[in-house]
Amino acid sequence: MRRRLTIGFFFGFLAISLFGCTDSNSSDATSPNRPQQNMNTRGANPINGNTSAPSSNEMTNNKVSTMTGDTDFMTKAALGGMAEIELGKLAATKAQNPEVKQFAQKMVTDHTKAADELKALAGEKNFSMPVRLDAKHQAVLDKLNGLSGAEFDKAYVEAMVADHEETVATFKSEAEGGKDADAKAWAGKTLPTLQMHLEMIKAIQAKMK
Repeated sequence: MRRRLTIGFFFGFLAISLFGCTDSNSSDATSPNRPQQNMNTRGANPINGNTSAPSSNEMTNNKVSTMTGDTDFMTKAALGGMAEIELGKLAATKAQNPEVKQFAQKMVTDHTKAADELKALAGEKNFSMPVRLDAKHQAVLDKLNGLSGAEFDKAYVEAMVADHEETVATFKSEAEGGKDADAKAWAGKTLPTLQMHLEMIKAIQAKMK
C-alpha cells in the first residue's frame, strides 16, 4: 500500500510541475508587463526601409547647395560691376585716348544701371551684396592709379578686355544653367550689353597696336 501511494504521489507531483511550466510560458508570452518588440522603428521609411530620417542640417545643406551657383554668380557680378565703375571713373579722368575716355564713361553709366538692378534683385532674395572691391580688382585699380598717359590707356584697355571676357563667360553660364529663375533672367537680359562692351574694347585695342 505504501509503495502505491509513493508512486501515485510522484506522478501527481510531476503532472503539477509540467502543467505549471506550460502555464508560466503561456502567461509570459501574453503578459502586459512583458516588453513587446517595437516593429515601428523610429525614423523608419516604410517604402525603402531606410531607418534614418534626414537631419535638419542635411536638409539645409541641400538648400544651400541648390543656391550656391546663383549666389556665387551674384557675388561675382557685384564685384565685377564695382570694379568697372571705379576703373571707369579713373579712366574718364586719366585717359588720353578719346575713345578710351568715351568707353570709360560708358562703363560707369551701364554698370551703375546694372548694379542698381542687381542690388534690387539681391534685396528680394535677402542676399547680402559685397560693399567693397576684392583683392583681385583692388590690385588692378592700385596699379592703374600709378600709371599715366599712353601707358595708362594701354593697361586700362588690357584690363577691360580680360575682365569682360571673364564677365561674359560668367553671365552666359548663369543665363544657360542658373537655378534661380530671377537671377537667370537678369543674367540673360544683361549679357548682350556685356558682349557689346567686349566687342567695343577689343576694337579699341586693335587700333592701339
